[in-house]
Amino acid sequence: MCGIFGCASKQGNAAKVIHAALKRLEYRGYDSVGEATLSEGKLFIKKDSGKIDEVHEKLNLDDLPGNLGIGHTRWATHGAPLQVNAHPHIDCEEQIAVVHNGIIENYALVKKELEDKGHVFRSKTDTEVIVHLIEELVKQQNLTLVEAVAEALKALEGSYAIAVISTLEPDKIICARNESPLVVGVGENAVYCASDIPAFLPLTNKAVVIEDGELVIITNDGYEIQKIADLRLVKREPKIIDWTPEMAEKRGYPHFMLKEIHEQPLALRNTLRLQEHYLELMTTFLDRAKEVFLVACGTSYHACLAASYMFSKLAYRATYPIIASEFAEQHGKSVNIESTILAVSQSGETADTLAAVEAARHRAATILGLTNVIGSTLTRVSRVYICQQSGPEIGVAATKTFTAQLCVLAQLALRLAKKRGKVSQDEIDFLEEKLEQIPNIVENVIVKQEDKIKQLARKYKDKREFFFLGRGISTATALEGRLKLMEIAYVPAIAYPAGESKHGPISLVEPGFPVVFVCPPDETRKAVIGNIMEMKARGASIIAIIEEGDEEIKNLAEDFIEVDKGIPDILSPIPYVIPLQLFAYYMAVERSHDPDKPRNLAKSVTVK
Repeated sequence: MCGIFGCASKQGNAAKVIHAALKRLEYRGYDSVGEATLSEGKLFIKKDSGKIDEVHEKLNLDDLPGNLGIGHTRWATHGAPLQVNAHPHIDCEEQIAVVHNGIIENYALVKKELEDKGHVFRSKTDTEVIVHLIEELVKQQNLTLVEAVAEALKALEGSYAIAVISTLEPDKIICARNESPLVVGVGENAVYCASDIPAFLPLTNKAVVIEDGELVIITNDGYEIQKIADLRLVKREPKIIDWTPEMAEKRGYPHFMLKEIHEQPLALRNTLRLQEHYLELMTTFLDRAKEVFLVACGTSYHACLAASYMFSKLAYRATYPIIASEFAEQHGKSVNIESTILAVSQSGETADTLAAVEAARHRAATILGLTNVIGSTLTRVSRVYICQQSGPEIGVAATKTFTAQLCVLAQLALRLAKKRGKVSQDEIDFLEEKLEQIPNIVENVIVKQEDKIKQLARKYKDKREFFFLGRGISTATALEGRLKLMEIAYVPAIAYPAGESKHGPISLVEPGFPVVFVCPPDETRKAVIGNIMEMKARGASIIAIIEEGDEEIKNLAEDFIEVDKGIPDILSPIPYVIPLQLFAYYMAVERSHDPDKPRNLAKSVTVK
């Protein structure tokens, strides 16, 4: 989730304003920084990988001339965090510069077409196709900058918030958005564009939120909004923002964790835009392997556990989910050249996961990686890696990174099933269609169920302990729900496969004991109903996560939360975990704990 900023000022140096604004966007996470300004008909650029202060000390970002410019903080999704891949990117003639937040799905195809026309690319990013495409349209079709930007965006697929400047029309910044956020700030002597309001909040509290499919022309005199499709004018007045800077960083949400739960639909859409080449390459390695270990810690381990059901049910591929800290002791001596390790780590720096990977490498195993951070250690030691493209996550408790991991693993399982011919094409087509719908389903769960979940948290806030139970793939969902409640609300909880609950844990149940059941309508449903009855017979209070309209379980439960109908069981952990994330969050709030900073925990565990 990169940060973009643009400034068109009537006076003063734009570079200093851009530098300060990028500092205010640091909370979004980044690995590179860059600025471009226009002065006396020339384009000036400074950029590099590293922290803003480090890059500024090396390059002095403030001495770029001119009162109009753009800036960028990059979170790598295509191309390693190197200077050449940092934004802004420029065209062949060095007349146009662009910054971009988002993912261009069809960049490889567009890049090939442009290379065939003589364009020379400098970076490994998807973003660079935007600037070359604009250049091509200006040259070959004699379009204005605005027209060229609009036509270029019509040819691109994916998500974007962009800002473009050019020596060809040096008095303006052209911005546009699709799915990625973009706001315009209107000041006394300047107009700004940014990914987020905090970037310009100290400069002005007048903001205009740009909608999907809109393009904005910014000058130092004002702004004009047009539809990308036909350049039709859109009228929209600024609104006064009364947030504090801290509130603005969270877009008005009280905590980053809640903001990131709400970001999951967008994160999942971006995760569904993974590069075909890397998905196919990783699938080939998974197919060839004699044995596959899914190695991870904490939340990522729960994603691996769910994935083991996906691979088994779809591709008939046995995989072994292993807690990373146990891997060397449990399997270290048996791993060999025919073994494949798929290591999953949000940060790519989790110490126990890297230790397991190193042990497997010493025995010549093939290492595959799934992470959210390009340039991390995991990406460097993996034969093939995939970036899950969910953007930075500031809250310590993983939410959007977990569902993004599940989404990647589901895509791999579907590809492997297709490659191995274990599932009919009709079923593959059905599952792929359902996977594309998952972001909207997640959005529906949040919109429809959040208020009810708040009420449940108030009802159960004083309970001393919880059970979380599920069967089949829902065991992983139950485990993740339990972990979230413990992490941020500090409520002791037990999670089990529901069939095991009578082998010991049921002895704890007494009247009023809260038991959360994850109950998608899969082949385990009848058995789950039996487990619910066992708990009810001992006085448990049943909280059920069910499919919308499941009247039978509604009648058995004290409380229930509904999820949209028609979700295949192998995809159910993604939407079914959302109520459990929200429940943990609101339990923490009700118990007066800070969900963003749980005690004794760190975002990335880099010690063993």
